[in-house]
Amino acid sequence: MTAGAERTGRAGAGSEAGEAFDRRLLAPMILGAVLNPINSSIVSVALVPIGAAFGAPPSQTAWLVSALYLATSIGQPVVGRLIDLYGPRRLFLAGTALVGIAGLVGLLAPDLAVLVVARVLLGFGTCAGYPAAMYLIRSEAARTGRGSPAGVLTVIAVSTQTVAVVGPTLGGLLIAAGGWRTTFAVNIPLAAAGLIIGFLRVPGTPLPERAARERPATRLDLPGMALFAVTLVALLLFLMRPGAGHWYLPALAAMAAAGFALRESRAAEPFIDLGVLAGNVPLLLTYARTLLAYVVSYSFLYGYTQWLEEGRGLSASQTGLAQLPLFLTGILVSSLTGRHKDIRGKLLVGSIGQIMACAMLLLLHRGSAVRLLVAVAIVCGVPQGLNSLALQNSVYHQADPARIGSSAGLLRTFTYLGAMVSSAASGVFFSRRADTGGLHHLAWFMLAAGAVFLAVTVTDRSLRRIGGDTGGTSPRPGTTRARPPEERNE
Repeated sequence: MTAGAERTGRAGAGSEAGEAFDRRLLAPMILGAVLNPINSSIVSVALVPIGAAFGAPPSQTAWLVSALYLATSIGQPVVGRLIDLYGPRRLFLAGTALVGIAGLVGLLAPDLAVLVVARVLLGFGTCAGYPAAMYLIRSEAARTGRGSPAGVLTVIAVSTQTVAVVGPTLGGLLIAAGGWRTTFAVNIPLAAAGLIIGFLRVPGTPLPERAARERPATRLDLPGMALFAVTLVALLLFLMRPGAGHWYLPALAAMAAAGFALRESRAAEPFIDLGVLAGNVPLLLTYARTLLAYVVSYSFLYGYTQWLEEGRGLSASQTGLAQLPLFLTGILVSSLTGRHKDIRGKLLVGSIGQIMACAMLLLLHRGSAVRLLVAVAIVCGVPQGLNSLALQNSVYHQADPARIGSSAGLLRTFTYLGAMVSSAASGVFFSRRADTGGLHHLAWFMLAAGAVFLAVTVTDRSLRRIGGDTGGTSPRPGTTRARPPEERNE
């Protein structure tokens, strides 16, 4: 029996017997979801060694960060929409294979330009994992009748934030063992494992359902996707090189955005339904909070990490170990709070924790004691453990279930928009090297973003409605509750 047929059979039985979540899906969901954050974070301790190897300053090695986020920001909602239409299996396998190819390209790269290409491939290759995981969670919720699988959402959130934080430590150990190229080569065995697990466990889309999904009404909105891509590329390129000399980039972004809005308002099956999205203010506020939270989070991940190496004088492996308390704190906080339904409380504590951690950066200098570095990592670990989990749960409850893949993809888009803003800020404040003066300027920038994050959270009354007795299964005003795939395609 094929995976798709077996799953179809289980779906019918599950609706009658009230089956629990299929735990065989956890392995591919976790592995697919963590591929992007591990590649986002592992390179943080490799930027200085790569710059030394190719004679490139921080302003050039920053493209290794931006290239992945640019590709991911575009690819996540596109692949998420494809998953909404055609199911997760084929996209999961194709993306995982591309991750392996990117790892090989990075391992053999002769210069910085080829490394940037490898990071672009990694960005596109890792796009399928997270939307596929959210799609499978929603499908299992429909099959089992359990609308709020808090335990599974917690596992995914803990896994992604764990590897994002442990990435610098792992990267430092890999660099110490085999040089910076090992941070690319690690993707080859990860991709091999993902292909095997994905082939065996990710369910295929049953043929009747696939035929229904491929009706003309659900054809891809390619013009909308293209305009969306042009908007993001122009905007993100400007963020990397802000200045009057590049005025044409925001102008191009504005024109493409206007064209995108016009196209989506007229498309029979839009790539992003702007009408529904505009009416869903709570989801829009969640996306805004996501951008602000990750401006701060990725400034710690990249800016602070570079300062530890160049400003504080630690080696790559020592820097990775210095970030270990952040990893441990984040894991502990996520594990303790994961099943708690109160989203607003997590975001409030997380926003205050971010402000405290940013303020502590102003106390650092070249001779700062190790205990102060550990204290900074611990304080930063609290919002790291709270915010990603709370934001992910917010989208799960606020998004249209029929578009959970593309909505989850947009969450990652705003995540990496925040990362791009952070990367641009690091490039500005660390134009030549990551010294203490640059760190302090970056800290003030982070404090501003953290303050806005707190203000948006305090004033958002819709957060009080998440985590009630409905468990996220009740439709929002103005939306239609989605039916399970087998019902939608009858």
